[in-house]
Amino acid sequence: MIRYRRPKQDDAVILGLIETQLVPLSHLPQTVLSQVKKELPQRLGHGVTLVACPDYESDPLGFVHFMLHGDLLYIDMLAIAPAARRKRWGNMLMDHAERFALSRGCKRAKVAVDAGNTAGLAFYQKLDYSIARYLAQSYCHELEKRFS
Repeated sequence: MIRYRRPKQDDAVILGLIETQLVPLSHLPQTVLSQVKKELPQRLGHGVTLVACPDYESDPLGFVHFMLHGDLLYIDMLAIAPAARRKRWGNMLMDHAERFALSRGCKRAKVAVDAGNTAGLAFYQKLDYSIARYLAQSYCHELEKRFS
């Protein structure tokens, strides 16, 4: 099931997923990464975080954090625990995020994928995102999708 984040129950798991699944893919300098990690609790407080879990009371197996800016859905972070991968949790999270955005008038979506994250690139491309540009400063590919 997909549900909204419950900070007291979910944040430790979400922060663990960020630390183990996203941070190792980052090319940011350690000083910048330390600052980003420090700001994660506030960052999760902005936008929307959905979690994937087997049932309502279970700990998350993965999450997506996103923000809406006018007609733009910005996917900020998506991570799935290794044991839960290839079970469609990522697809379900993205489907819920995109439907949430569509219901609020979004016409397009963007996501940044770290250089070298070939699995992430392939995942988003299967969901009809296409590479728009390479952001050399952050070592990321920016992908975009237009909603019809």
